[in-house]
Amino acid sequence: MTLGEFEITSLLDARFRLDGGAMFGTVPKPLWERRTAADERNRISLTARPLLVRTGREIILIDGGVGGKMSAKEVDIYAISREPGVEGMLAAQGVAPEDVTTVIASHLHFDHIGGLTKLVDGVPVPTFPNAVHFVRRGEWEDATHPHERNRASYLPGDFRPIQEAGLIRFHDDDIVVRPGISTRRTGGHTMHHQLIRIESGGRVGIFTADLIPTSAHLDVPWIMGYDLYPMDTLQYKKRFIPEAVLGEYVIFFEHDPAIAAGIIRERNGKLTIEQVDQ
Repeated sequence: MTLGEFEITSLLDARFRLDGGAMFGTVPKPLWERRTAADERNRISLTARPLLVRTGREIILIDGGVGGKMSAKEVDIYAISREPGVEGMLAAQGVAPEDVTTVIASHLHFDHIGGLTKLVDGVPVPTFPNAVHFVRRGEWEDATHPHERNRASYLPGDFRPIQEAGLIRFHDDDIVVRPGISTRRTGGHTMHHQLIRIESGGRVGIFTADLIPTSAHLDVPWIMGYDLYPMDTLQYKKRFIPEAVLGEYVIFFEHDPAIAAGIIRERNGKLTIEQVDQ
């Protein structure tokens, strides 16, 4: 889709599954299963959808998907299916890994940045060797000093090789990455989780990452059990959703298996999504 000066494409790196109860936190299963069905292992269908943004000679990638470094055991646990993956999706758009100029990470969990590195002779190396990778410093500190609750989500092979190659540019606060593209800290899912705002031609697009992972999470109290700071998620959603409705923001969903992008509408007090064609 075109948003002002930007050409935006939602890529499909992978389909995978996670526990439905964990994805909906305190929401009872009889409620959430009306919106999404669980398999025999109580897992629901999800996607990893990095966002490709192009303008002039700049090629920007927001997040990088799951990637292809997972073991056979992990592929089974998460039911990961990757064809063609982020690199294949980029190739279909005429973009080689070397062409990507900028990468922006919403946060450093494996299902969001696993595709930013790949295995070469069994060793993880940067997938996008010419790109500046923007990473929030607080998120980096959390990823490199994990605790028992978040350790499984931060895999050093996903981000250490990028730092070792000198490709990371750290930022402490919200920044303008380039005119029209900026970051906003939401907290909630992780302390330093951020969304990415794209604004041009009087229109706004928002890559919400794990603030609103799927269209089933529109309701303010529908918050993932994975969120480390759920009350922060709650407070941010309470501010953000009315703003998004009023501004008719295009929301890019990272994990929705059916809807890559849409506009949030409110009718008779109920939130719905008007799907936007990609």
